[in-house]
Amino acid sequence: MNRFVLMPLAMMATVFSSPAVSAPAQIGPAETSIRVGNSTVIALRDMLNIVPNDGSVFGKDVGSKQVAAALSEAGAPTDRITLGVDALLVRQSGRNVLIDTGLGPKAGGALMASLAKAGIKPDAVSDILITHSHGDHVGGLVTATGARAFPKAAIHMSATEWSWMQQKGDPALVAAISARVKTFQIGATVFPGIVAVGIPGHTPGHVGFQIGTGGSHLLDIGDLAHSAILSLGHPAWIIGYDTDGLAGRKSREAWLARLAASGERVFAPHFPFPGIGRIKRQGGAYAWQPDVRGID
Repeated sequence: MNRFVLMPLAMMATVFSSPAVSAPAQIGPAETSIRVGNSTVIALRDMLNIVPNDGSVFGKDVGSKQVAAALSEAGAPTDRITLGVDALLVRQSGRNVLIDTGLGPKAGGALMASLAKAGIKPDAVSDILITHSHGDHVGGLVTATGARAFPKAAIHMSATEWSWMQQKGDPALVAAISARVKTFQIGATVFPGIVAVGIPGHTPGHVGFQIGTGGSHLLDIGDLAHSAILSLGHPAWIIGYDTDGLAGRKSREAWLARLAASGERVFAPHFPFPGIGRIKRQGGAYAWQPDVRGID
């Protein structure tokens, strides 16, 4: 069993303003790699996020008792929801593309150690793709001292999200990365075999990234779904992390139905590590099926 350590709340409050973080918990590094067509895709662990079952995040519209019942049915603790905080690296010919960066070293994140386990140095990361600008996805863009963590990497995010981050994000982080940011339009092919897919509702410019060509695909779903138990078992429940709860619910319901029908593999950065698997139809809702076989 993995052991983790919660950050002191006072320290956490000084580091993060993002609503996407409740109580970061340190955990050791890990990496899992699979082949997706001509690319190697590596799941990288950063931290855990412990969310209290108090009705503020999960099941905002139904209350903590219904959430507790769903957790109990799945054999999980009923007073909290434990989420992964993970990233994904795509190794292509001549390019190492990191998708999201976790909470970062100020929180004690293990992303850098996970990259080292995968044999990747920070200056070997050529590009960083950002699904959205919540702190548990962009915190690792900088070091503990505020310098860029990946000195040679260009940072790519949707034009809508970058505009929103400049207005709502941490000013120090925005200043640190501004010179390296390149924007794209939602729906664009950012790199050969990597397409930015619009998933509305979570943040104004939130995207997922579909990786692969032909019949070999894996979709990084970003924050389409957070809990493998609650987001899949009760996709209609409003989640407090979404800036537009109704739009987030609409996206979740539509995408989960689509992914269950297609059988496409996904990477879910908040599901139990390594977060690679399939969405399966289960009754009137969905269930998670881990699957780390290569995708030819």
